[in-house]
Amino acid sequence: MTERNPFGSKASLQTKAGTFDYYKLDALKDVADIAKLPFSIRVLLESALRNVDGYTINKEDVEKIATWGPETAGKIEIPFKPSRVILQDFTGVPAVVDLAALRSALQRMGGDPEKINPQVPVDLVIDHSVQVDSFGSSESIKINEKYEFERNRERYEFLHWGQKAFKNFSAVPPGTGIVHQVNLEFLAPGVCQRDGAAFPDSLVGTDSHTTMINGLGVLGWGVGGIEAEAVMLGQPIYMLMPEVVGFRLTGSLKEGTTATDLVLTITEILRKHGVVGKFVEFTGPGMVALSLADRATIANMAPEYGATMGFFPIDERTLEYMALTGRDDDQIDLVEQYCKANMLWHRAEDPTPSYSANLELDISTVEPSLAGPKRPQDRIALSNMKGNFAKALDAPAGHAGFALTADDHKKTGAVEGTDATITHGNVVIAAITSCTNTSNPSVLIAAGLLARKAVEKGLKTPPFVKTSLAPGSRVVSSYLEKLGLDKDLEELGFYTVGYGCTTCIGNSGPLPDNVAKPIRENNLVAASVLSGNRNFEGRVSPDVKANYLASPPLVVAYALAGTVTKDLTTEPIGQGRDGSDVFLKDIWPTLDEIQSAIKAVLTPEMFREQYGNTYTANETWNAIKGQDSAIYNWDEKSTYVQEPPFFQDMTLDVEPIKPINDMRVLAKLGDSVTTDHISPAGSFKPETPAGKYLTDNGVLPKDFNSYGSRRGNDRVMTRGTFANIRLRNQLAPGTEGGFTKDFTTGEVSTIYDASSNYKAAGTPLFVLAGKEYGTGSSRDWAAKGTILLGVRAVLAESFERIHRSNLVFMGVLPLQFKDGDSHASLGLTGEEHFSLPELSDDMTAGQDIKVVAKAADGTEKTFTVVSRIDTPVEIEYYRNGGILHTVLRQLAKA
Repeated sequence: MTERNPFGSKASLQTKAGTFDYYKLDALKDVADIAKLPFSIRVLLESALRNVDGYTINKEDVEKIATWGPETAGKIEIPFKPSRVILQDFTGVPAVVDLAALRSALQRMGGDPEKINPQVPVDLVIDHSVQVDSFGSSESIKINEKYEFERNRERYEFLHWGQKAFKNFSAVPPGTGIVHQVNLEFLAPGVCQRDGAAFPDSLVGTDSHTTMINGLGVLGWGVGGIEAEAVMLGQPIYMLMPEVVGFRLTGSLKEGTTATDLVLTITEILRKHGVVGKFVEFTGPGMVALSLADRATIANMAPEYGATMGFFPIDERTLEYMALTGRDDDQIDLVEQYCKANMLWHRAEDPTPSYSANLELDISTVEPSLAGPKRPQDRIALSNMKGNFAKALDAPAGHAGFALTADDHKKTGAVEGTDATITHGNVVIAAITSCTNTSNPSVLIAAGLLARKAVEKGLKTPPFVKTSLAPGSRVVSSYLEKLGLDKDLEELGFYTVGYGCTTCIGNSGPLPDNVAKPIRENNLVAASVLSGNRNFEGRVSPDVKANYLASPPLVVAYALAGTVTKDLTTEPIGQGRDGSDVFLKDIWPTLDEIQSAIKAVLTPEMFREQYGNTYTANETWNAIKGQDSAIYNWDEKSTYVQEPPFFQDMTLDVEPIKPINDMRVLAKLGDSVTTDHISPAGSFKPETPAGKYLTDNGVLPKDFNSYGSRRGNDRVMTRGTFANIRLRNQLAPGTEGGFTKDFTTGEVSTIYDASSNYKAAGTPLFVLAGKEYGTGSSRDWAAKGTILLGVRAVLAESFERIHRSNLVFMGVLPLQFKDGDSHASLGLTGEEHFSLPELSDDMTAGQDIKVVAKAADGTEKTFTVVSRIDTPVEIEYYRNGGILHTVLRQLAKA
């Protein structure tokens, strides 16, 4: 028995695709009752079992996962090695930049740069950049794609180089579809095969809605860029053993309801229960009755209900969907044979696994719903929409209110060039958008059928509604065209505007001037209705305050009504060409009509045809004159892509861990400082350090774009770190934003300018913080920017798990106050010089570390903190200066 197979679990499996090695879970039957484990935990277990190496993953790790239970969930840290990585273009660019920088560094160190490649398959889908500038025209898609390429030329040239330069890396061109739908319909194998072994498909992605793939029985969720890079380079993710909430589904959808209504209901239930940081696993006869597209709709919104993921185990429905979407017969057989052989096949008649908690929903009780006006978990029954909006207008400002006065209620505005007048509640954006729903033929075809019936009745869309259709893949366009429903949608203004996320991620584009003007002048609470998953305040459009999530057919219905102030269950949507009232029930398609249409057009050949030329279909992408070299030729003039300085002065030799002395405090912070406070996000102004940098480089403010679009340029991102306008640094009382006291001058300045002065003086930096430091989204630049500002250590009362590991991955030392201690209780002002005199190369995981704080008058205060470098592997990362440095040296020495 070798260390790599300590449980003797390696076996052989015969399939149509060939004979494969695999690692049997039932080899652990003497350790635990595997049949009682949730299916999602079994996938984590298989990964550990297959990857035991005695270093990153040990025999004990396998035993920990095998004995999962409520008493260990949320308390024990475990390693996980996903099978692959998926990226989108905003968050994927910095990951590819780092790979390119590693190649440049390896060449400087005398190594072979072509050794730098992802160790697991990586797919990047370009889907976040298209914006709805043009709408309501057959030319809209061409116009929007033209603008997309003009705005993103530098980024696209860089990604075009990356797809040719790296092995194990592919870039899906713009105009193909939304990353999660392309993953679901095309990229995901269900079961992977590599080096003669078969194993479950699993992944992490740099987008929160990566969870959509859970509907296909694939374990995966969204992570920050550093975790994704770690997986790309063959390293495990370290995570707390998850709690798993079992969600039993019974019954089936009734007439008039959709999968969107179902997921909004589930989101409401799970938010109330509380599943943040947990897995949700669906089971029960209702799950078996759902189509796989319906399952994917539910899995997609895991971030909205707060879960790490919403998992549906593999079963017959999975195989049916793989066949429908044109997957190879041998691959489908591999999925079936492997899952049945290795305890990963779900049978309705099998005993229900053990869960941390259990919930249940009868699907037949679901009613037509929307969610809003500002949060996806705030479900509203369609019959309550009119009253809910009326209450929201008067409710206090917050997630459910707009605090209008009596005078505000009276305001209206004329829409120039039309006979229309708008007021509060008028729908000015109606968008069929987002991976949540565009992957589901039942709701897209329902929207088309509703449009057809509306056109037959003579209904029209009011002139102030900005309508758009952003299909999640070209397959959607194909089946709508075959049914002739594209023409019906276009008749109501729903022309295809592009293949991408569009409105759901805030790329709704500007409203027409004649609509935006009366909204702004009268401070109107205008509304949007979108088939997306996120409707946070300010996200959809700066001019639209009330944003509602809804199914695609309801998006069309509200576009026709032109307002959310009607009760569509009792009031007419409008008047037909004969002057008679038309009600929603008159144009709503039946479930039989929808299913008949699906069966008439949806075939495997359609998917094979549309995905057969995925990588070559976009001629504009093909025409990019990108570099053709192993090393990227960095352009010093670029304001989008720059070589980061992480590896520029690096040598093969690893310096021992040494004391850090005389650190000055860059920021003294309170509790609940999030990664949004730390990491650059959103837009920025000319007077900020990032704005000044771009201005100095000839970029006009109108072309600043956002921090997100410039994530490949460390010079912009470092200047935006700790620059959030809501950050409160106690070293600069009375200020809000990225300011600090610069001890080199004694003056208050921007954090970036102070950092530059400290670097010139050779002074290392320190951050003091309170509880829950680094909560929120796991943003890679929260850690990258910290190290680039010169911060060597962060001392907090507690850390969010992912940000703690990200700091270690970038070579920053996370330190935690002893229980009961804080910078307040210890009387630390932040003006002291901080030293770690006993830090040494002999450090161990989780050890106590002495801190000396020396005040200006020479008095010293000594106290002990805990190192939050939690594992021996992390010590090696820290010693090397970070995880990427570790991998680089390993490759250089090899």
